[in-house]
Amino acid sequence: MKLCIRAHDLGVKGSQAILERLDSLGLDGVQMVCYKAYDDIPYAPGGITPERAARIGREFQQAGAMIPLVGAYFNPVHSDREKARRCFRIFGEYLSVCQAMGCRYVGSETGSYNDDKWTYHPRNRTEEARRTVIATFSQLCDLAQDYGSQVAMEGAAGHVCWSVEVLGEVRRRMGRKTRVIFDLYNYLDQDNQGDYLTILDKGLDAFAGDILLFHMKDCELRGGQPPRQVPLGTGDLDMTAILRRIKAYDKDAVLTLEGTTGDHIARAVATIKTIWERV
Repeated sequence: MKLCIRAHDLGVKGSQAILERLDSLGLDGVQMVCYKAYDDIPYAPGGITPERAARIGREFQQAGAMIPLVGAYFNPVHSDREKARRCFRIFGEYLSVCQAMGCRYVGSETGSYNDDKWTYHPRNRTEEARRTVIATFSQLCDLAQDYGSQVAMEGAAGHVCWSVEVLGEVRRRMGRKTRVIFDLYNYLDQDNQGDYLTILDKGLDAFAGDILLFHMKDCELRGGQPPRQVPLGTGDLDMTAILRRIKAYDKDAVLTLEGTTGDHIARAVATIKTIWERV
């Protein structure tokens, strides 16, 4: 097992500070969102250059730290179509340079018609939405093929790919090789939160062999209301049951903390490592 974290959850910026934090916390690497981790990399076309990506790659390689995923999340169904095209272009640029960072994968969620809120909208669950996501991500996959990189997709209850089944359907209809970012918490809502282990089992079966990494989160389960995310180890999710299933699926899985910050990180790292050794 490799244990990582989103770089921007560490509370520092720049390679040196990030790598020092990783070392002090006993973490193996980061999910890298460059424009959130470096002050000199804007979220804009041309914001990441091959030279800048290569420097990041060298810094992490020399420190023995991994970058399993480059994040360039964008909303493919955003009502501002010019914004959607601009973000598509940025994602494509990261596909072209990610290997210089020592990573082949660039990832995104599948968006929402609520635009920048990224929350549930009735149109998310329409055929129109699925066709837009299929067309957009198919183009990105074709682009990735030119660079020897690959697209990773992440589902979420409030987005177009709102369930394990829908993400599986969209990936099949694309007819292209993609990887999956499996975030169990993302699939939970006020109605299905009690069935989280069943959802995990379905995902492990549906995405077998294609899961790039697991986002590790915790939450408070609140009947009749959506679950509320809390730092890992402080919520209601049965981490022993979750990690036992993940380890049975892949003992070399990449686990990535997301949304756990500050003093809670060290506790989360200790919790995961302790349970992983035990299950």
